[in-house]
Order: sequence, then structure tokens, then C-alpha cells
Amino acid sequence: MSEHNIPVLSVTEETLARAYESALVALYRGGLRIKTQYDRAGDPPSLDATMDITVLSPDADPMIHRAFPAGIEDLKEYVMELEGAKDHWVKNVNDPSDTRWEYTYHGRLVGYGVWSELKGGTSEECGEFKVDQIAYIIDKLSSQPFTRQAQAVTWMPNLDPLCYDPPCLQSLWYRIIEDEGGVWWLNCNIRFRSNDAWKASFMNMFGFVQFNREIVAAGVAAQTGRTVRLGRLNWHADSYHIYGKDIAAAEQMLFSRLDTMKFEERVYNFNDEFIREMYDGAEAAVREKIRAMDEERSQS
Repeated sequence: MSEHNIPVLSVTEETLARAYESALVALYRGGLRIKTQYDRAGDPPSLDATMDITVLSPDADPMIHRAFPAGIEDLKEYVMELEGAKDHWVKNVNDPSDTRWEYTYHGRLVGYGVWSELKGGTSEECGEFKVDQIAYIIDKLSSQPFTRQAQAVTWMPNLDPLCYDPPCLQSLWYRIIEDEGGVWWLNCNIRFRSNDAWKASFMNMFGFVQFNREIVAAGVAAQTGRTVRLGRLNWHADSYHIYGKDIAAAEQMLFSRLDTMKFEERVYNFNDEFIREMYDGAEAAVREKIRAMDEERSQS
């Protein structure tokens, strides 16, 4: 590897859990050491690379890797977030006292082009246009499954260069392949400009697998009456990184166990009964958590 080039790494695996692990191992062994704008004094440099991950059967088990710093309930919460459960947490851009989020991915995907401003004490939606990109994608794929134009973007150049933490997700791209039996297979490319490999990437990938299945594939199936399943997922991260402060935890939880623990002991099957019970049963608790946060903010 040249000293002046960021490494470009690539992995292809059958399942999500295997692909996640292989990508982390590839980064650990072949990543570049580099500092970031989020480092604190004394933090070691991060491991970083441009990463291309292909999951051939994203809906197949084993889907869940145990080495991610969250739980099954957190996966459910993230999927609900991608489906819009926290869209009302977005701040007014001109209110310095508003500490809510600057965006949500769902908000950018279904309401691209708008933002909220505080005017005369009232929050108003601003923007010259508002586009539901997911509805467009579903309509486009339903009428023309082989199209190369079914995509959505998140970056808003009028807002995001001034954000402290602008969107990491940049684009979604879809195309459908029909097999000999008439089944439609939804293929997807997802691009992140920046992806925290240790603390976020598994949840991101898992979340968009569910989003693709529950929203996009289901939407196309509802419009067309066709059977729509998930084909391969290609995940591209311009910067796929483990922050220096997190490398020791990643070594302890994963890299040091590769030779002493079987792969089957490092993963869960999403469709195992006890996992699905935990996942599906978390929805009520997540909605209560969101309600409690809303109430706390309204009283502050």
C-alpha cells in the first residue's frame, strides 16, 4: 500500500453477520491509521479505509453478529427510526436553543428539500419543494423494475456543510432482477460517506435490510401483486473506520476471539424464536421511550 493512498478494501459474503465480521477483520488488518476531527486529547489514531461490502443473501441467517455494542431491542428501535418514529425530533435550524437532531434519514428520504424554522414562536416547514423519494422509488420499480433511476439521496447542500454531524448516509439505489420462476429480486446499493465500523455499521446494515424488506419490497409487491424478495445488498463506505478510542474494545470483543471461538458462537439467527420474541416485543417499550422523551422535552 502506498503511503499516500487510502486503502480500498472489499468483502463478499453470503450473510449479513459473516459480511460484517469479514469487513471488520479486513479493516483491522489492512486499514490506515489516521486522525479525525472528533479525536480528543490522547486518543490514538483511527483505523480507516474505503470499504465495499456485498451481502449476497441479506435476509438469510445467521443475520445478527453478537460483536456490536448494542442489543436486540436497540436494533428494533433503529428500524423504527428508519421508518419515521423519530422524525419529530428534528430541530428548528434557526433556533440556537433547540438541541434536537439536525435531520433523520427517514425525513430526508420521504421529505427531501424541506427543513423547520422558528418564525414568530411557531415552527414552520420551509423549502421550495418536498419530495417523497421512497414513494417515487416504489412507483418507478413497480412500473419499470429494470430501471437504473430508482434512487434517493440525503445530502442537502444548503444545510449540511454547516452541520456539526451531517448525514453519513448519502444514497440508496435499487434495481430488480426477475428469475425464471417469475420472482422479483430487489437489489440495492447503499453509499455512506462515513461509517463507524464498530459502533454503527452493523445497526445501519441491519436496519436497511429491514427497511428494504418492510418498506421498499413490500411496497412494490403491494402495487404489482408480484413476489418481491431481497437480492444482494452492496454497502459502500467512503470512510469505514474504527475510532482509536474503540480499538481496544473491538480487540477484546471480536478480534482476540477469532481463533478461540467458533463463528456459530459469535452470531445469532434472527429467525430463532427467542430472538424474534425479543425483537418484536421491543416495539411497545421503544414507543414508550419516545413518548417519555417527548414529554421530558416539552417540560424543559
